[in-house]
Amino acid sequence: MKIQRLHPLVYSAVELLVSSQLIHFCGTDERVYPGLTINNVYGEFRFSPQPSLAAKDDSKRLSGFEMRDYMKKFADNYLEGVIRYGFHIIGVMRPNNNSSSGWNVRVEDVRTKQQQTLTFDRIVLCTGGCSEPYIPEEISPKSAKHASFKGHVFHSSQFRTQLDKLQAEGKDERGFGEVVIVGGGKSAQDVAAYLANKGVRSSVVFDKADAFLAVTSPLPDAIRRSRFLSILSPHSSLNSRLERFLHTTSLGSTITHFIWNKIIAGSFDAAGVTKDSPLRNTQDAFWGVRINDEGVPKPNGFHMLVKEGKIDIVAPARVASYSSDGESVILNNGGKLKADTVVLATGYTSSWHPLFDEQTAAGLGINRHPPGPSLVKTEDEWNNYVSLSNPPAAHPSSEQWASSIYRGIVPAKNLFNRDFAINGAVFTTNNGYAFEVTAHWISSYFLNDSNLKLPSSPEEALAHADRNSAWLRKRYPDMLLWANESYSSNLAFWTWPQVIDEMLSDMGLKVYRSGGSWFTWPFKVIELKEIEKLKEERDELRSKS
Repeated sequence: MKIQRLHPLVYSAVELLVSSQLIHFCGTDERVYPGLTINNVYGEFRFSPQPSLAAKDDSKRLSGFEMRDYMKKFADNYLEGVIRYGFHIIGVMRPNNNSSSGWNVRVEDVRTKQQQTLTFDRIVLCTGGCSEPYIPEEISPKSAKHASFKGHVFHSSQFRTQLDKLQAEGKDERGFGEVVIVGGGKSAQDVAAYLANKGVRSSVVFDKADAFLAVTSPLPDAIRRSRFLSILSPHSSLNSRLERFLHTTSLGSTITHFIWNKIIAGSFDAAGVTKDSPLRNTQDAFWGVRINDEGVPKPNGFHMLVKEGKIDIVAPARVASYSSDGESVILNNGGKLKADTVVLATGYTSSWHPLFDEQTAAGLGINRHPPGPSLVKTEDEWNNYVSLSNPPAAHPSSEQWASSIYRGIVPAKNLFNRDFAINGAVFTTNNGYAFEVTAHWISSYFLNDSNLKLPSSPEEALAHADRNSAWLRKRYPDMLLWANESYSSNLAFWTWPQVIDEMLSDMGLKVYRSGGSWFTWPFKVIELKEIEKLKEERDELRSKS
């Protein structure tokens, strides 16, 4: 059946394609809670056809509500009549066990609870990595009940729902009582800051908090919105003389780590984090991807509130279990914290696993696989990267399983079926730009564009995915164990411009779009307007083929 030639941005916002109708299954906005802010530089988390909403404060960070409003406006402007809200996807499978094409999707109406099976020709999976809460069993609500814990226990994704319940009972945030927040990531910090600003103290418990970038005054765009940080982070292929100098020579490596150390030290100073503060116990900004961009810290922001003593930090520590007294949690160091409410800001697990049964996942080839000896040896390819000398301790490479997703977009095994793709499994710091270019790549893939360069076989595609996984183990020790697979098929954190260039090159399109001379190119600001005409460029290429 012939697929419609719809604007490829549709593939960024819409999950499932069937015949000539597009359907997106969405929940509500109940997870958007007060205090939630977007961890991106202003203007980056958007699509090229629609400008960003104006930031309401000097930090130039949009709130969760503002981001929701942007997406709603985008849907109204560009997706009218093609979105269906209020359905929960129960499962995705082939029409029958012997079929290698087409898809059945079992859905449930969240209002009526009625179920039905819909048939689709192609699927774009856009479930992301932050929709299925991860809750350690030992501190789960079930374990709390078993221990006769008297307080409330919920995941941070349910914070908005819990606030609504308090308001329905005629209570304000003080109804939470004494709060223990488990985790040191952005959700934990946002919830703690919100409660502190409402006069509610909390204790935040973590082994390590997310690293962060902070400045005393806004960085110029030539630094923060250019390729500057991307070239200071090594990529699996070093395509410029400057990158090769920075990462394969002793002098270049010294310069690279000097700059990173200055960035980290400057961030602590800008946020008022003293040398003896437990907030110094963070992830490594060079070796990891758990990094928040705070910009200019706000007086009512997390780090400043900790400095003022309005938020208690318990670190390094972990909440290990619930006390038999029914009103406390026990820490791994033997300590105890009284708690009326426990907020589990413990992250998320893969959003893919609930959707596919074992047979479908195996047939599609979407699951990770253990790296064999030859794959582990592949890491030796980058032994000349001096900037990656002296990495932090990590679990053995054999325990860090490899992605089976080519380019982070298509399961290698399903490459030639051209009926399944993923948008959102490449972890970057510029989501809007990355989602949009990925959408164009998927459009070219589904339309079977002759100019799209693909591996010659599923085996070659898998070898490419294996090589990339080996690189990620080398570049980000332990991060593959932390990041769930539904948004870590590729960790293009700082190096997203290089990964985007690879996608553009696949489509036969211009790379290094921000331009610049041999001297200025690292500092040229990357703008979404560079890709607003990609459809026209692709149409022109198609007309010549």
